[in-house]
Amino acid sequence: MVKRTSHQDSLCGVARPLDAIGDGWSLLIIRDAFDGLRRFGEFQKSLGLAKNILAARLRTLVDHGILQAVPAADGGRHQDYVLTAKGRGLFPVLVALRQWGEDHFFRADEPHVRLVDKRAGLPLRRLEPQAHDGTPLAPEDTVVRFPGENP
Repeated sequence: MVKRTSHQDSLCGVARPLDAIGDGWSLLIIRDAFDGLRRFGEFQKSLGLAKNILAARLRTLVDHGILQAVPAADGGRHQDYVLTAKGRGLFPVLVALRQWGEDHFFRADEPHVRLVDKRAGLPLRRLEPQAHDGTPLAPEDTVVRFPGENP
């Protein structure tokens, strides 16, 4: 298998997390964890993923502190995988990815699953980058600054 390039020393906040969540399976495992899945078998059934690949992805997510392996809630011999605070911090990332996917990968009339507010049953408001004062920002309104650069 080809060894992936590590981004652990990158100064970029997009590149560095890719070591932990940079493949589709990892993001789908995290999605399923948000949906309440906790056990290896539940993830495997949901994703149809080979056991060795699922085990490797779960190990990486645990090693990076996104999931935590804990004793089974029912006292069984297996372990459960639960999102840590770091893992729960990925919620806005998944919401943004879902909204982007809904915008660009489905026809207007094509049915698909939707993420809704539990209380109201309504879709979530669009995520939108904003300046400190709440003004919406487009890509051309931002710039990447490297350490040591003057504003």
